[in-house]
Amino acid sequence: MRYLLNSPVVTDYGLYRFRGPIPLEEIRSLLRQGFVSAIGHETTALHLSELLGLPVPRNRQAVRLDPGDQAVVFRLLERLPEGTLLDVLALKRLPQEFGLLERLE
Repeated sequence: MRYLLNSPVVTDYGLYRFRGPIPLEEIRSLLRQGFVSAIGHETTALHLSELLGLPVPRNRQAVRLDPGDQAVVFRLLERLPEGTLLDVLALKRLPQEFGLLERLE
């Protein structure tokens, strides 16, 4: 299974690999093969839909990676103050990147 997350989440014991930053074209190619969105904020889902050229539904759900699963991780490179809500334009201005989290075993 492949997920789209907005933070790298280690939900269980196991062996993981987290690599990046991953170029946008590689991320688009991975996600075109199918994914489950676990993006819980509407603004982030809208921004990612535009950035990736793919529909990214808002879907606030817990994710548990099983061995062999992957998660494309959208990361903001700075921590926002508590309670900060951003619009899409403000989100676009922040430094950001993608990584790939894989559960190996």
